[in-house]
Amino acid sequence: MLQGNIDIGTIKNEVLYEVAKLAFQGALEEKKEQLPFEMIPGPQANFRCCIYKEREIIRQRILLAQGKSPSSKKDDKNIVQVISSACEECPITRFVVTDNCQKCMGKRCQNACNFKAITMSRDRAYIDPSKCKECGKCAQACPYNAIADLMRPCKRSCPVDAISMDENGIVIINEEKCISCGNCIRNCPFGAISDRSFLVDVINLLRSDIPVYAMVAPAVEGQFGAQVSTGILAEGIKELGFDGMFEVALGADFVAASESEEWYEAYQEGKKMTTSCCPAFVNMIKKHFPELIKNISTTISPMQATAKVVKALHPDAITVFIGPCIAKKSEVLDHITEGGTDYALTFDELNAMFRAKEIELASFGQNMQQGSIFGKNFAVAGGVTASVLQALKEKGIQADIHVKGCNGAAECKKALMLLKAGKLPEDFLEGMSCEGGCVNGPGAVLSGRQAQLNRTNVLKSVDDRAIYDTVHSYEDCNITMHRK
Repeated sequence: MLQGNIDIGTIKNEVLYEVAKLAFQGALEEKKEQLPFEMIPGPQANFRCCIYKEREIIRQRILLAQGKSPSSKKDDKNIVQVISSACEECPITRFVVTDNCQKCMGKRCQNACNFKAITMSRDRAYIDPSKCKECGKCAQACPYNAIADLMRPCKRSCPVDAISMDENGIVIINEEKCISCGNCIRNCPFGAISDRSFLVDVINLLRSDIPVYAMVAPAVEGQFGAQVSTGILAEGIKELGFDGMFEVALGADFVAASESEEWYEAYQEGKKMTTSCCPAFVNMIKKHFPELIKNISTTISPMQATAKVVKALHPDAITVFIGPCIAKKSEVLDHITEGGTDYALTFDELNAMFRAKEIELASFGQNMQQGSIFGKNFAVAGGVTASVLQALKEKGIQADIHVKGCNGAAECKKALMLLKAGKLPEDFLEGMSCEGGCVNGPGAVLSGRQAQLNRTNVLKSVDDRAIYDTVHSYEDCNITMHRK
């Protein structure tokens, strides 16, 4: 039941929890239609104008939790989806004249407008929305900063201009442009944008006899508490029904070893190259800078490398990536035919599963480490570069390699524009769509200072092993580290 002063995160997490609980019980199909009424019993509304709108929002979120599109118009396959019933509260008129307007004699705003959209009313300037082209020149010209730019938060946050509005003011996401970075999900103040989930599919597999293995992202340390190590998490994941858990830091070590060789070869040839680990960054290149696809490292991502290790050891296994990244879901769909990762979940979806099964992670205790500290630090901005340079060092290769680290999607876009123009001074480009790295991904349970403190505490117990020690321990798997 949702009551009181609740926020977007609470609504999303409670829906995931209720859906997970019913899915584990095998009762989701039978009870999903009644669930919105149980969560919003009424008669008073809690977070919207009426209980009917609140229930419709819950209904659409249930569809997302099942991996379906909430849109009744079409079965949109994009990972990022619009919850139309929640999208209606943002201002449609972007530039608005505020009380700061002095109706000055200079009329700089009016003179700056090339579309004759500005007139002078009795008290202040007025912008005609039917004529305004949202160029922003009036706001730039006003000496009193009296013109407010009320661009929708989702549209402002999108680094690739994939968001527009339909005739009713409801957000439309252009699938051809969307890179699944999740910035719009994080920035929408009404929770009107969210992501499709593999939650129910994975739970159904866990209830079957099919072997299913979890692969947790390097960002996992600290996500479930300052004392929850990967060993403790592995025990909790087994309680959910998984046959075992692998660290994707293991795959990250494989990637660092492979990319070090690829980088050195490219460096000798004078070829500039980008990393291939962040799927949102790779999506940005493929969709918006297609001429740079040849510059992407051919080394597969740590997620795919780990999946190959798992399937080499357990040929009949289903692999499920679990991390803070929404774009990983799009990577799964893009490579589903290549025999790699089968499903992807976020940390908040895993947390909903723990709650549904009433699993307390503090009750377990076991030490576990598969990847090196360098592999684990793939989760932070600059971590990939540090790992690749360490791999070169361990191989005894000396090279004066310079890397441009891009912290966030906006920086990625700027650097790619320089690379496209042939003006990027560095040799290589590390792209991280999320500021700070994967640890601040939109699917995280914790982010910011608390997550950082937890992570630091957990990593104190990590062994300082070499990257190639990890790689050599799995040599018998004989996996291919490059895309087809």
